[in-house]
Amino acid sequence: MKVQLLDLNAQYEPIMQDIRHEMDKVLSAHQYILGPAVKDFENQMQDYLNVKHAIGCANGTDALVLALKALKIEQGDEVITTPFSFFATASCIHRVGATPVFADIKEDTFNIDPDQIEKAITKKTKAIIVVHLFGQAAEMDKIMAIAKKHSLYVVEDNAQGIGCKYDNQYAGTIGDIGTLSFFPSKNLGCMGDGGMCLTQSDDLGAKLKQLRTHGESPKYFHQWVGLNSRLDTLQAAILSVKLRHLQSWSVARRKNAKLYYELLKDVKEIQLPYIHPKAETIYNQFTVITDRRDELMKELQSKEIGCAIYYPLPLHLQECFAYLGYKKGDCPISERIANKVLSIPIYSELPAEQIRFVADTIIKFYNK
Repeated sequence: MKVQLLDLNAQYEPIMQDIRHEMDKVLSAHQYILGPAVKDFENQMQDYLNVKHAIGCANGTDALVLALKALKIEQGDEVITTPFSFFATASCIHRVGATPVFADIKEDTFNIDPDQIEKAITKKTKAIIVVHLFGQAAEMDKIMAIAKKHSLYVVEDNAQGIGCKYDNQYAGTIGDIGTLSFFPSKNLGCMGDGGMCLTQSDDLGAKLKQLRTHGESPKYFHQWVGLNSRLDTLQAAILSVKLRHLQSWSVARRKNAKLYYELLKDVKEIQLPYIHPKAETIYNQFTVITDRRDELMKELQSKEIGCAIYYPLPLHLQECFAYLGYKKGDCPISERIANKVLSIPIYSELPAEQIRFVADTIIKFYNK
């Protein structure tokens, strides 16, 4: 039995007729840049997430850069973030000329540790970038309290968790600006690249709209140097169709996770994902911890079971950030977790029989 880490064919097949219909409308109108479908999708996201402003852009990385630019983060500023995340979380700080400062994670949720954030604050600190990793929100109550205490901005990198919640509030709508990614593998993915910024602030919403079109307002007049970063009209049309199914897909992911918990609960050699009591996750990844990670990965691959390591090398140890002066041991939990994590299939359409096959393969591996 072959089990894919993600099966986009299974996701798209039931809804392709609706997607083609919406794409045909765009192709007929020939409004490919910021066409009506973009505004329609932005309005739908505002309603879905209960946020005042949703501003589409070219990708999730640009969304982070736009957020920092809107908050006027620049050279000489420090931004605290997690070392256990996708590269864009830290690269956006470098790209605006600021300095990334890494605060270690919590061992249970893999999210940034609020206590470590407070320890990392200096006179140069201007913002915190929080990552809601693998679809589970970080401890936003504690983080927002720290930010308020020290007058810091909060950017929520919610690329992996569209629709997840913390304390019954949608992640990405709690801090000053939230960012989303619509990369095809995300729980709400498009047929290419796409991203979005979220904010409850009218002022920041206006700045983000201006910054995504070279910072111009009115046309050909530039107050700031912005980006050329707009959500493609075709992608917006596709996402509008997929957004109708997002809630049911999230329910299906949680159902699949529940089955994994039941099947693997007696395997003492692995640690299953821990979900914070205040968090409602969407399980963008189902990530286990095991001391024999590499061996288990080879076993799964030999049985044609998709799996992946997110992430094998923490950001503070990446070669491009050597200039920051970090060394091994500076973020010990992130370093330890990076050597032990393995993500297994969890997508919404994953059949129960395939979940049982994955679990059975893992159980047999540890029983050898």
